[in-house]
Amino acid sequence: MAASDRTVLQFSSSSSSSQSLSAKVHPLVIFNICDCYVRRPDQADRVIGTLLGSVLPDGTVDIRNSYAVPHNESIEQVALDIEYHHNMLISHQKVNPKEIIVGWYSTGLGVTGGSALIHEFYSREVPNPIHLTVDTGFTNGAGTIKAYVSNNLSLGERQIAAQFQEIPLDLRMVEAERIGFDMLKATAVDKIPSDLERDGSINATSASLD
Repeated sequence: MAASDRTVLQFSSSSSSSQSLSAKVHPLVIFNICDCYVRRPDQADRVIGTLLGSVLPDGTVDIRNSYAVPHNESIEQVALDIEYHHNMLISHQKVNPKEIIVGWYSTGLGVTGGSALIHEFYSREVPNPIHLTVDTGFTNGAGTIKAYVSNNLSLGERQIAAQFQEIPLDLRMVEAERIGFDMLKATAVDKIPSDLERDGSINATSASLD
């Protein structure tokens, strides 16, 4: 999937002309995304994955589960491991058959040209998917979490841009979950250390104790 010719427009919730769609995400999903981020391959700048849940009677998208999907991304193109995605979906639905695909997530701030291509794939998996972004770097001490929907802007028959519109997102936590989330912010790491780095740290600590 080529990414270099994709134009992406991003709008905050304040500029929305319609707030009819909203989403609710459970804390377990955020913890899972952060865990996948610190365990990501060395060459990966971000992780993406599938969001699972259901649509509540009032129309709210209830995001209850997630799993990471391997991908390769560059300025020129984006490649998803679609077979892995479908195998994981089958495995999850054996345990929770009522959970369906409701969208996808990515780590980092905002959306990119690559995001437009990935969203296009998920639009073939489910109508009007949610795109959840999670700032795993906890910029300024806050884990910014936002949800978007996307529409294609066209001029005649030519698609000229993908418009990502932020929608209201409810992240409700009980007290125990709030404490865990605050601890996650305080101890956030960018990457799990390799065995070599970990052994070096242990040796340095032993030397200082001696």
